[in-house]
Amino acid sequence: MLDLFLLSFVVAFIGAGFRRPFIFVLAYVYIDVVSPQKVSWGILAQIPVSLIAFLCAFGAWFVAEDKNGTRFSLRQFLMLMLLIYCGMTTQQADFPIEAAEKWSWVWKALVFAMFLPLTLRTRLRIEALTLVMVLSIGVIVIGGGIKTITGGGGYGTLRLLVDNNTGLYESSIISAVSIAVIPLALWLARFGTIFPPDWRVKAFAWALCFACALMPIGTGARTGLVCVVVLAALVLRTAKRRMMIVSLMAAGALISLPLLPAEFVARMSTIGNHQSDESASTRVAVWMWTLDFVKNRPFGGGFDAYRQNKLEYNAVTAQQAGDNNTALEYRPVVDEARAYHSSYFEMLGEQGWPGLAMWLALHLLGLWQMEVLRRRFRKEESEKFSWVSPLAEALQQAQVIYLVGSTFVGIAFQPFCYMLVGLQCGLWAYIQRVKTAQPEPFRKPRAFGQAPAAT
Repeated sequence: MLDLFLLSFVVAFIGAGFRRPFIFVLAYVYIDVVSPQKVSWGILAQIPVSLIAFLCAFGAWFVAEDKNGTRFSLRQFLMLMLLIYCGMTTQQADFPIEAAEKWSWVWKALVFAMFLPLTLRTRLRIEALTLVMVLSIGVIVIGGGIKTITGGGGYGTLRLLVDNNTGLYESSIISAVSIAVIPLALWLARFGTIFPPDWRVKAFAWALCFACALMPIGTGARTGLVCVVVLAALVLRTAKRRMMIVSLMAAGALISLPLLPAEFVARMSTIGNHQSDESASTRVAVWMWTLDFVKNRPFGGGFDAYRQNKLEYNAVTAQQAGDNNTALEYRPVVDEARAYHSSYFEMLGEQGWPGLAMWLALHLLGLWQMEVLRRRFRKEESEKFSWVSPLAEALQQAQVIYLVGSTFVGIAFQPFCYMLVGLQCGLWAYIQRVKTAQPEPFRKPRAFGQAPAAT
């Protein structure tokens, strides 16, 4: 029954694109994020639905879309340069077979992110993409939140839609991404027109945010806790009632702390002392190895270059010895082929200093562009542009959370994060275009359940 439902939904989603071509783009986003072909074990698993939606989205744009005023922005050019550079390093990779396997999905993530801004020509499309991205993450985290509440969580034990620890279903990745989409969910609850913000929409949005906030607890991933702290700081940055928000946050922390699983509290306590945890110690050792590696290989070793590392370090265990004494036990650890566990070192080790520079420029430029839009439209009260500054702020917050979270997990080429980049580029291009063109007629929010307008 699950297989038939997923197959029917995917077919209906893609089929709707033949009437409204932009829906092909949304269908690909859903398929790429949720991966229903992995959830299924029947016919859907045998169909290349991702490739079909990918080709349909590009084909429909070339054939049916209005390309008037289309521009290729600086950030799209940076992604193109990164794409070409990664293709070149893949040809010279230290592990050509493994590098080719990663390249097979990296190029699609970069190409689709470059393509997205070309399709985001209206506010409705920008909102629709944001909505599908948030709801697609919701498909994963709602079930995970329910399992966490009922005691089914734990590091490495929380099972989401699939029994697979890759992509967005990996513990640290989903804990970081789920926190990053919270600002977007709250923006939809305030300014959405596809689902106008009545009590039902707001209740669902807050429930979804709660499920997202449970992911760091359910997965036991320290990355998620760091992202929660970053989100709290970002909220306070522009909040009007900061003292009240700080008081509520403090009260919530005091109430929830006794209710947290003991395993989660113990794991989070290792954040302050990485040597007491073998996983954290390994990350530091890998980072040191990467810095030594690029001294002789400044252009990197290609995808999966970490497979050649060999690490030797001391893990430290502290044991109480008496009332005021602590005994430290040093245990030598030897490990090989350990992943980077950091997007920054992932880029450095695989693509060298040029790749890291392009990647940083891509994201730092996005932070600057969203800050420009946030400041430019923050006092805007017209119906046409009052939504721009809050969306720019939400996208900026999501990107900051991604950049902080990626310090501890290798998601430099995570497709969902490049969709965020594409959404930012689309918003920036939309504002540049409408400010120099005829005013776009404002579309009044429709009633709940009313048929959507044409896109």
